Amino acid sequence: MFEFINDEEERGQVGIGTLIVFIAMVLVAAIAAGVLINTAGFLQTKSEATGEEASAQVSNRVTVVSASGNVTANDNVDYVNVTVMRAAGADNINLSEATVQWIGPDTAKTLTYADTEDSGNFTTEKVKGDESKVLANQDTRINIVIDSAAVSSTSGLGEGEQAQLTITTQFGSQTEYWATVPESLQGKNVVKL
Repeated sequence: MFEFINDEEERGQVGIGTLIVFIAMVLVAAIAAGVLINTAGFLQTKSEATGEEASAQVSNRVTVVSASGNVTANDNVDYVNVTVMRAAGADNINLSEATVQWIGPDTAKTLTYADTEDSGNFTTEKVKGDESKVLANQDTRINIVIDSAAVSSTSGLGEGEQAQLTITTQFGSQTEYWATVPESLQGKNVVKL
């Protein structure tokens, strides 16, 4: 069954061949282990980045504190003021990099920030805190001011009308708010929305 090799020269050659095969197997295993470690490190880095992005999209959003509207002599709301603050656990939110989607009774537009008022933009004004654009801490309050008369094809929001506002921060997180005008605006200068 087993053949014994008694010749000394033949025994040495078999040992060297086995050693070469063993070294080759160790090299292949080391290369494979290096590839696996490298891939695991890449996947870990990628998953950490994805987790941070997902966390930012969920936590870095604004909370609407209140909303009001300026009433004109024609009983329309021409300016919508939405007071916002940072949501719990949110980082600094720069409202100049945010967008506001306006879906009103007759118009749908995506508004961007501008220093001056016009039909395709919104402006901000400081209510509480040092900044008028950045929600730097939990105490900061900023008004998002929208000229609803310029955004809509009519002269603003009328009695009983509503507009859906979706505020999207630079992180991609969204906050929805429904601005609903009361049924009667007669004799009022400012109304809660």
